Amino acid sequence: MADAAPNLKAGITGALHSHPTFIEDVLASKGFLTSQQLTFIKNESKRRQEPPEKILSQMGWVTPEALTAAKADVIGVPYMDPSTQPISPEVLAFLPEEVAKRFVVIPIGKEGDTLSVAMVDPLDLQILEFIEKKSGYAVRPYIATADSINRAIAEQYTRGLSFEVGEALKEASSGLAAPISGPESITGVLGEAPVARIVSTLLEYGIKVRASDIHIEPLENETRIRYRIDGILHEKLILPRRIHDAIVSRIKILGNMKIDEKRLPQDARFNFKAGQEDIDLRLSTMPTAYGEKVVMRLLKKSGGVPTLPELGLRGMALKHLEENIARPHGIILITGPTGSGKTTTLYSILSKLNSTRVNIVTLEDPIEYQIAGVNQVQINQQAGLTFASGLRSFLRQDPNIIMVGEIRDNETSELAIQASLTGHLVFSTLHTNNAAGALPRLLDMQAEPYLIASTVTCVVGQRVVRKICPTCKTAKVASSEVLDSMKKLLGNLYNFERGRVSLYVGRGCRECNNTGYLGRVGIFEVLVVSVTVSQLILSHATSQDIEKQSIKEGMITMKQDGFLKVLEGTTSIEEVLRVAEE
Repeated sequence: MADAAPNLKAGITGALHSHPTFIEDVLASKGFLTSQQLTFIKNESKRRQEPPEKILSQMGWVTPEALTAAKADVIGVPYMDPSTQPISPEVLAFLPEEVAKRFVVIPIGKEGDTLSVAMVDPLDLQILEFIEKKSGYAVRPYIATADSINRAIAEQYTRGLSFEVGEALKEASSGLAAPISGPESITGVLGEAPVARIVSTLLEYGIKVRASDIHIEPLENETRIRYRIDGILHEKLILPRRIHDAIVSRIKILGNMKIDEKRLPQDARFNFKAGQEDIDLRLSTMPTAYGEKVVMRLLKKSGGVPTLPELGLRGMALKHLEENIARPHGIILITGPTGSGKTTTLYSILSKLNSTRVNIVTLEDPIEYQIAGVNQVQINQQAGLTFASGLRSFLRQDPNIIMVGEIRDNETSELAIQASLTGHLVFSTLHTNNAAGALPRLLDMQAEPYLIASTVTCVVGQRVVRKICPTCKTAKVASSEVLDSMKKLLGNLYNFERGRVSLYVGRGCRECNNTGYLGRVGIFEVLVVSVTVSQLILSHATSQDIEKQSIKEGMITMKQDGFLKVLEGTTSIEEVLRVAEE
């Protein structure tokens, strides 16, 4: 191990002789410098007796990433960005966080007796020798920018996830060397504590970063852990493949699932307490080519249901919705694809209507939040309790307000219409792209046009967009192309003559996990079924005709609502286009 550094020195010296190119020449050949800039750098370097790298940094003509990549070409050491990929906790454990911070280095992988390390200066033999002594392995250096290494250190070490799991893996390594089969080997003294701690850490981290789902996915040679944060999946951790079965078995034990059943999907739920947070977890296992995949849905029991303005409803849209939910009967539909927040909107409406004077019954699959004073019923297909059969029974329960999780078939739509005609206020959801599409969709389910026209009072279309992180929010001047498209879409909904229009972006910081976004808000369109819209339904009009008429009557579309929230600085234009572009 002692002579690894001299070997490395010889290798780097050889690489330098085989790459007689200069940094400025590499940058020019890649198109980062013009011929005039190249001549200036060479002359200035001779005049000042300073390396071209220093002058390039001062001039700011190329990014630090491009400069470092060019340096990598010159010295023959590979370039990489360690902040863009998860690093195994086992690898991070070879170098303590204090050492990584002091020398601006981070271990990125291990193969046999060689530890790969990203560093700012791979020619610094003192640092290389120190890392070799500290880790006990030969070192293969990669070159990276100081910023990317510091970002990776902050992300990988201090989030606690890798460190905790790394410590547990060290403990578990002896007990999990052999393949695990059956509950006895998992609940043994060697296996149980570390694996239980890994699962607890995964859950606690999920709560800390406000994740809605945790995916534990077996790949060919490793296990990948991904967290869905604000609707987007983020890969956060890579675990050794050998402990995958132990982790899955631990989760199955928590959910009272069959440990030995690995061929069929299973579902379960259990409660998990982390500090003051009480979390309801829904589990789902699925056999895949490389083993069982587990998805855990995290549902907070505390925190309450947001109000309609907190969801993002305002102005005429909020006024129209509030007017229609105050009626004693009728059908109100919430539309949007899976994951667009329809259930949350329904819960907000029910919380607003909930009082001791009304009987509210809900039929859900599954019950996501418990609302005090509301009679919530869980669908049970095996027992024969479906949306249709449950709705039929509800009418004998003297309800004022009925919430049906989803209108999926002809029978459910017919019963919802009958319930509305007999004086009940009915809420439900439909999977359509926009509010106008809900009405022809009901016609497809063989509902009579005159019944739809007389019972459906209001349709809400919605999506959720990520909010810009307030901590790292920065303004940028809108380009003329973007402004033109916004003016065209918004028309007189926004006064563009008030001065310079600024759009906002999140740079990425510790608060938002370097994503630039923190939290989510809804963008909505509320279509009121007016007399003219009723006539269009009776004449079997298309969703486009219904939408045109509603816009004439003052409806703000989802995309318009999104652009207004962009101009307010709540979200970014990319987010709105991501979810609302058709």
